[in-house]
Amino acid sequence: MSSFQAVFKREFKSYFTTPVAYVFLVIFLFFSGYLTFKQGFFAIRQADMNTFFMNMPLLFVFLVPATAMRLWAEERRVGSIELLLTLPVTVTQAVLGKFCAAWLFIVIALALTFPMVITVCFLGDPDAGLIVTGYLGTVLMAGAFISIGCFFSAISKNQVISFVLSVVACAILVFAGMPTTLNYLSTFLPSGLVSAIGTMSLQTHFESIQKGLLEFKDFSYFILLIIGWIAASSIILEERKAN
Repeated sequence: MSSFQAVFKREFKSYFTTPVAYVFLVIFLFFSGYLTFKQGFFAIRQADMNTFFMNMPLLFVFLVPATAMRLWAEERRVGSIELLLTLPVTVTQAVLGKFCAAWLFIVIALALTFPMVITVCFLGDPDAGLIVTGYLGTVLMAGAFISIGCFFSAISKNQVISFVLSVVACAILVFAGMPTTLNYLSTFLPSGLVSAIGTMSLQTHFESIQKGLLEFKDFSYFILLIIGWIAASSIILEERKAN
C-alpha cells in the first residue's frame, strides 16, 4: 500500500507542477458550459442537466486521452521508467497508482462544474437523483477512458501517437452505440450483430446510468472495461521489465 501511495502522490503532484492541469481544467470547464448553453439549455425551459451530461462523452473522447497520454509515454521518453520499475514497487502497484491519480484529477475537474448544478437548482426544481447518477456515470466513463489511455501510453513512448490511438479507441466505444451508427450498420449486418455492437458500446451503458437506471450490467461493463485495460497495461509493462 505504501508503494501504491508513493506512486499515486508522485503522479498526482506532477499534474500541478506543469501548466498541463490548468490548461485542461480551463478548456474542460469552458467547453462543458459552452456546449450546454449553445444547445438550447434555456430554450427547452426545463431545469435539468441532461444537455450537460449529453456532451460529456464527446468532450472526454478528446480531453481524457490528453490527460492519460503522458502516464507512461513521458516516463519512457525521459528514461525514468527503468528507475521506476527497479524500485520496490510492483508493476501493478505502479499502474494502479498512476491510473488512480489521473482518475482523481478528472473527478476534480468534474467537481468544478458545480456552478452548473447551482444554476439548475436556482432556475427550477431538478431531480437530484438524476444529477447524482449523471455524475456517477460520467466518473465511470472517465475511468474507462483513462484505463484505455494508460494502455496506449504504455505501448508507445511518443505522446502524440498514444493520444491518437486512445482517441480512436474511445471514439469507437462511444460512436458504436449512436443511433445513426446502428442504423447504418443495420443496412448490411444482421440485426443480432447490430444489437450486440450496441450492447458493447460505452454510450449505451452511460445513457442508461444517466437516466437513473442503476443496473448491474451497466456497472459491471465499466468495471470490467477498466480492469481489462489496466491488466493489459500491466502485462505490457511486465514484459518490458523482464526484457
